[in-house]
Amino acid sequence: MYAEERQRAILKQARQNGRVDVATLAAAFEITSETVRRDLTALERGGMVRRVHGGAIPVERLGAEPGLDARDAVMTAEKDRIAVAALAQVPAEGAILLDAGTTVGRLANLIPADRELTVVTPSLPNALVLANRPGITVMLVGGRLRGHTLASVDSWALNALKDTYVDLAFIGTNGLSVERGLTTPDTAEAMVKRAAISSARRTVVLADHTKICNDHFARFGELEDVDTLITDTGVDPQTADEITRTGVKVIAV
Repeated sequence: MYAEERQRAILKQARQNGRVDVATLAAAFEITSETVRRDLTALERGGMVRRVHGGAIPVERLGAEPGLDARDAVMTAEKDRIAVAALAQVPAEGAILLDAGTTVGRLANLIPADRELTVVTPSLPNALVLANRPGITVMLVGGRLRGHTLASVDSWALNALKDTYVDLAFIGTNGLSVERGLTTPDTAEAMVKRAAISSARRTVVLADHTKICNDHFARFGELEDVDTLITDTGVDPQTADEITRTGVKVIAV
């Protein structure tokens, strides 16, 4: 088993059980304790677990939500590939919505200046990226700016999205599973994401494989709300098949 496969298995076990310990993992995978510790260190650097004495705990169990910079620094190659694949879904003209999130932010950077688009976004970074592109009209959704994600939330944002209709919404998520749907740690962001999905004719979710089979506190959508999931090749094939059977088109790049 390759290190990346083993680390995915360790992370899955941590999320299922709430904790993993070094000795048990070493015995289960027939590897040394030092190798387990290296795996846990790699997962911690990726913002997925927190090391504790003798093992590790998944970050969602700690109620921890990494900041924007920390999340932007992990899974960078995967997020870039996902953004390129998502660009192929962006129409030449019309209205789209770009959700907050680091992977959606990479898509914002790629949108050409000559597209005749109206872009609705609750994300301040996305708005700033697109503001000076001649063919693009940016509609920044107002509201309380949440410092953790630099996204607009609360009633002002919800009121704006209630009267908005776009062709396509690109949505980011902290978690996605067949059982729980789309989830995120913060209830205020969950409400805005739910409203964003409701405002769109079609919904495309951008999520690297670490978000798959990962559940957070606040649910904002079901898989039946999603038309397409763009992820990376690190996603477990069996899980991808389960998602596909719900009616979602899965694109792994």
